[in-house]
Amino acid sequence: MRTELPRDPVILLSVVNTKLRDYYPTLDALCEDMEIDRTELLDRLAAIDYVYDTGRNQFI
Repeated sequence: MRTELPRDPVILLSVVNTKLRDYYPTLDALCEDMEIDRTELLDRLAAIDYVYDTGRNQFI
């Protein structure tokens, strides 16, 4: 079952960073488990000038 994420990019950022902090060791693990298209997620957050930092495991 594909997980529905918030459409608002700022809320999306908050939800994704919280999940990365609390539940997932990597972005790939989050995307696989939640059945999220990684490229789509990266593009949606890039639209508000956020990129994924692997060292921090969060969008900055």
